[in-house]
Amino acid sequence: MDLLGNYGSSSDEEGGDSSRVAAGAAPKQTSSGGGAPTAAPAPAPILRLNAAPVPSMPAAMRAKARRLGQHPTATSTALTLHQPSRNTGGSAGSGSNQLLMNNPLKSVLHAPIQGPAAGDPDSGAKPQSRGDVGAAVHNDAFDEATFEEERKRFQRTGTAMAPTATGEVVSRGTWGHDRKRYADDHANSGPQGQGAQYPQHQGAATDGLEQPKRKRDRRSKKSEDAKLKELVEGSDDEATYGIWGPPSAEERAMKDNQISDLARGVELSEEQLAERAHVAERDRRRGMNADDAEADEAQKFDRLVERKMSHLLPPRMEGEEPQAVEPSTIFHGESELDYRGRSWTAPPAGTDSAEPNDVEDHQCFVPKKCTGRLTGHNKGVHRIRFFPRTGHLLLSAGLEGKCKVWSIPQRKVMRTYIGHSAAVRDVQFSNDGSTFLSASFDRFVRLWNTATGEVLGTYTNRRVPYVVKFYPHDNNTFVVGCSDNKIVAYDSKTGEITQEYNHHLAPVNTITFVEDHGTKMVTSSDDKKVLVWEWDIGVPIKYISDPTMHSIPVVTLHPTLQYWAGQSLDNQIVVYQAKDRFALQRKKKFTGHTVAGYACDITISPDGRFLASGDGDGKVYFWDWRRSKLLQKYRAHDNGPTIACAWHPVDPTMIVTCGWDGIIKIWE
Repeated sequence: MDLLGNYGSSSDEEGGDSSRVAAGAAPKQTSSGGGAPTAAPAPAPILRLNAAPVPSMPAAMRAKARRLGQHPTATSTALTLHQPSRNTGGSAGSGSNQLLMNNPLKSVLHAPIQGPAAGDPDSGAKPQSRGDVGAAVHNDAFDEATFEEERKRFQRTGTAMAPTATGEVVSRGTWGHDRKRYADDHANSGPQGQGAQYPQHQGAATDGLEQPKRKRDRRSKKSEDAKLKELVEGSDDEATYGIWGPPSAEERAMKDNQISDLARGVELSEEQLAERAHVAERDRRRGMNADDAEADEAQKFDRLVERKMSHLLPPRMEGEEPQAVEPSTIFHGESELDYRGRSWTAPPAGTDSAEPNDVEDHQCFVPKKCTGRLTGHNKGVHRIRFFPRTGHLLLSAGLEGKCKVWSIPQRKVMRTYIGHSAAVRDVQFSNDGSTFLSASFDRFVRLWNTATGEVLGTYTNRRVPYVVKFYPHDNNTFVVGCSDNKIVAYDSKTGEITQEYNHHLAPVNTITFVEDHGTKMVTSSDDKKVLVWEWDIGVPIKYISDPTMHSIPVVTLHPTLQYWAGQSLDNQIVVYQAKDRFALQRKKKFTGHTVAGYACDITISPDGRFLASGDGDGKVYFWDWRRSKLLQKYRAHDNGPTIACAWHPVDPTMIVTCGWDGIIKIWE
């Protein structure tokens, strides 16, 4: 290896013109002490090798060959090495030449031998049959035992000595950042400089002692796992605890931010005080007081909540605490009490009564013609409801903002309720009929006494109420579906909101109580979803959503309580189970009418045999429930749709329809 260690390319000393391999050149004349010259030993025989000529011969090799009495040429393909003679005296000029058969490449000669192979002769290059050329040289600076020790140390501590003679320190990086920073510092300041910046590396290359094993704290490992999990799942605990999880970090932060610093009692800075003074002076110059400013802020918040559909809604409320119009009522009958002192709302003598959802009470039939017309609304009629159990009274909601109660036996209006400044969207009798609710586009919900016309309560959350329903087990509790995608439950006595159901993504259209008359609640919305809720629990227990679904603005429960029917806006009526899985009944569909764009109400006969629905063209349709077959259709209303219909709870053939032409028709 000493002969080949400085092997390099050199072209400045090329000069041979022979292609033979000379084991010994021409004899060189030497003289000793000025005596006669003596002849050199006889040259060795010349051997020829079939190898490609080498373009150049390193200068160091030629110098070494000259010291051995040889004359290599530029085209030599083999190297010769002179060995001293074994005879006594061992003169330099005696002995034999040995031919080296290995002619390695330059890249192989200069490749370093490191690692365990440096001290393992079995794993390194094998020595040739002649000489030591190609044998692995033992690395005294880094043997196999040292390498194994440093390798294990690197796995334990992350630092170790590099397998070099200088003993540099290598360090495991953290996601590439520390490794790159260490490399930059090491390039700038060297091993000593980096040792000053990284105290954990000091002495690693000098003392050679193994650093003590550091135990990893379990708490730190748990904290790291928690941080990693938060990066993957976020701070929402619903991924861990399900829908019953505690509020997430974002929800807690939003709740804290809802309270201003001024409300918390935090002392404001000088900049905040100056800004408040500037706003107050600006409002004073504009002629606005503090109450007007608060009202403007409330309107801005309403605009933010309803920004996606504000063009479809009525004007927003003005003021921080808006006031509804002054209510009034008009009685159109002869007397509010009869000769026995009973109220006019009491059913006439001999009137039959039917229990709700009793399909065996009587058998119903499809009506054949219109037998009566009720007029009195100045504009269209949007909803009609029969009095519970007896059906002797009919409640109607008008688009002029009035509600009316009609007597079915007398075929005339009995009382008018005036209390809204905009159209009435929905009305609903209480379970006993003594009170009813009216929801209007003026963003107010009012509770009326049916007999006297007195307003028992006015409720608002500054949103448009779309649907109202009494809780079946309590007349003092009702729910409202609003335009801000929420379902709000009110206590009629206190006027407070007792529960909010907020999982819809669009205004809520329908609310239907199912299973044991109210233990569960089915709601539909403009977001084309149907949600099932447990009563008084603000988290839905079932989502019903499908890419093929359309919005369902009207839902009616079947008298058997086994199914509910919904008016889908793709011109068909769909049927779902009202319990268990709430599965869609794909084989039971009612088609043939046109309702796209209209929330036409549907009704089912008390015995559950027939289904009736309004139509966008002013017609009324009748289907057989069991066979889903269209039985009859009539032209009912002009200048608009037949927006609502209701089947009489006692009369087997009576059905009432209403439309935007302002007329209520009775069919028998």
